[in-house]
Amino acid sequence: MTSETTRAAGLLASHRDSIDRLDAILVYTLAERFKQTQAVGRLKAEHALPPSDPAREERQIERLEWLAKEADLDPEFARKFLTFIISEVIRHHEQIAARDT
Repeated sequence: MTSETTRAAGLLASHRDSIDRLDAILVYTLAERFKQTQAVGRLKAEHALPPSDPAREERQIERLEWLAKEADLDPEFARKFLTFIISEVIRHHEQIAARDT
């Protein structure tokens, strides 16, 4: 192995370590987010509120697109990501409501 290859391998390992830490942060952050949305789902079910709030969802998507632009992240990716999360949250809210009825 040349010194340049050794250096590249070290940089690669460093990048991968950073990616692994960021993946852990994402998982724990998503878990915390879903804990909060579960609480919202229970509250909605207790008060017979609809599982979906399209106006808020659209505001959140617009907000995330703006944040993505600020962070130099593809806003379309951010939209798809949040749309997926919202669909999961709504599914959970529907399940909670069905259990409570």
